[in-house]
Amino acid sequence: MRAYLDLLQLLLDEGTAKGDRTGTGTLSRFGHQMRFDLNAGFPLVTTKKVHLKSVIHELLWFMQGDTNTQYLRDNGVSIWDEWATEDGDLGPLYGAQWRSWPTPDGGSIDQLTEVVESIKLRPNSRRLLVSAWNPSLLPDETQSPQDNVRAGRMALAPCHTLFQFYVA
Repeated sequence: MRAYLDLLQLLLDEGTAKGDRTGTGTLSRFGHQMRFDLNAGFPLVTTKKVHLKSVIHELLWFMQGDTNTQYLRDNGVSIWDEWATEDGDLGPLYGAQWRSWPTPDGGSIDQLTEVVESIKLRPNSRRLLVSAWNPSLLPDETQSPQDNVRAGRMALAPCHTLFQFYVA
């Protein structure tokens, strides 16, 4: 929680006002990272209401490799609906990238399985990370999310671009 509040203060004090694709605008700072020691507990924001059920189902949805909103809707989560196609498709975003990152030979890599196995076999590796940022599948910002999906791209670019593990 402290890391989040510190970041908000830093943005208020030193953030740069910028426009964005939504027209809302943003205060930004380049390259800020947040680190969380999970031994100290789950890093849940406590200054605003968080719908924990939605957070849990969204994470399970990502981890299952799913990219269709049906599972989320079945569990009362509607946060992705406005960007999906009529049939609930969101294109190859988080779940697809985490569980079936496409390889040049037509295969795929299950990044979650790979990172878990790497943690078991090589806990000191500096390569213990999972990425959702696949430049070849990023959306065209001039197209709607639905048109991007129909073209085989992600509906939205990933906000959570990657996560890394450090085994102490």
